Amino acid sequence: MAGAGHHRRRGPLGEFAHGAALLGRGFSYWRRRPGTMALGLIPAAIVGALFLAGLITLGAFLPAITEAMTPFADGWPGVWATVIRVTVGTALMGAALVLVAVSFTALTLLIGEPFYERIWRAVEAELGTADIDAPYGFWRSVADTLALLARGLGVAALAALIGLVPVVGGILATVFAVLFTGHLLATELTSRALTARGIPPAARRALMKRHRARVLGFGVATQLCFMVPLGAVGTMPAAVAGATVLARSLLEPAVVPATGRS
Repeated sequence: MAGAGHHRRRGPLGEFAHGAALLGRGFSYWRRRPGTMALGLIPAAIVGALFLAGLITLGAFLPAITEAMTPFADGWPGVWATVIRVTVGTALMGAALVLVAVSFTALTLLIGEPFYERIWRAVEAELGTADIDAPYGFWRSVADTLALLARGLGVAALAALIGLVPVVGGILATVFAVLFTGHLLATELTSRALTARGIPPAARRALMKRHRARVLGFGVATQLCFMVPLGAVGTMPAAVAGATVLARSLLEPAVVPATGRS
């Protein structure tokens, strides 16, 4: 029988699944603190409505945009012109969805900072850490938002290029976008709880790298929920709560294999 405090070490898949399960922990706060969680719907709904309108507009003009981007296909046989334009349109929409996910998270956290601070502090208090108080600050929030948007632009551009690969481009771009966007979302969502402990950006990045699979599992689960129609609005408060639990878990002592001693 293992001694107290000893746990079996998880492999990469176990860590990934553990990270995804932490989003489920975040959703459980809807039952335990419904009033606090409901406050997080307000900024998410406002930003979500703006981005939904933008996506609808993009969808309406997408055929015209793809034609304008592919004038060289005007003289091609009909089927090939359609194939190239559908490919370009799919790549553009995929890049737009990456930007929407990243921008939605960044702007919602920035605009709704007071609401989401109440959520993550409520989680910290429930888990026994109510006295952390290193300042996050408005300008640090702005800097983190701009950095997230810049990285999101890079991921969107790469996803668009991958989407242009014949036949398999759409699938590859989707997988790439979900994985990399998920990592960006997890990094941003955990930044409040980690910064409140006085952990600077460089140390946060090192912490994420040491627990890459767990962080990725949480981020991918969050990104997949965001892709469900209106899912981002309902998921955002849970993502903030779950990211707080994730941040705490990253700081726990490394687990060691069971020794077999009692």
